[in-house]
Amino acid sequence: MKVKTLGATAAAVAATAIAGSAATSSSVKSPWYARLRKPSYQPPPKVFPIVWPLLYTDIAVVSTDTIDGLTNAGGDDAARAYRTALGINLVLNAGWSWVFFNRRRPGLAALTAGALTASSADLTRRAVTARGLRAAPLAAYPAWCAFATVLSSHIWWLNRR
Repeated sequence: MKVKTLGATAAAVAATAIAGSAATSSSVKSPWYARLRKPSYQPPPKVFPIVWPLLYTDIAVVSTDTIDGLTNAGGDDAARAYRTALGINLVLNAGWSWVFFNRRRPGLAALTAGALTASSADLTRRAVTARGLRAAPLAAYPAWCAFATVLSSHIWWLNRR
């Protein structure tokens, strides 16, 4: 792994985490969020600060390995395409928090979560195609995003008017 690639990838992932956290931090304690009806399978709040840092680390490490592997194999176009897919994914990732918590739009957040799930699955497919089993840990990311899509959709459904 090249330090330069890891630094760039980690910085992009950290910026995503900070942006998402900025929308989420105070909002999870807001009266609006407290009033929302939530399904019984929603994880307790303490789960999210454990899961997301693990996923963000996974994204940064697997993405670095994938970008470097593609570049080393002479696949500059494929590496560029992966970086673009990663950028789109990270925008969707942070965007969900802003749509749900800041804009308070659960229906749009459910759609954003679905787009994030598709993007995460595509990112994982690209990484596994390029790196094989080395990229397998990234599969946890679209799995979590799929769960988040179901949860977001259910919250929207319970609170629609």
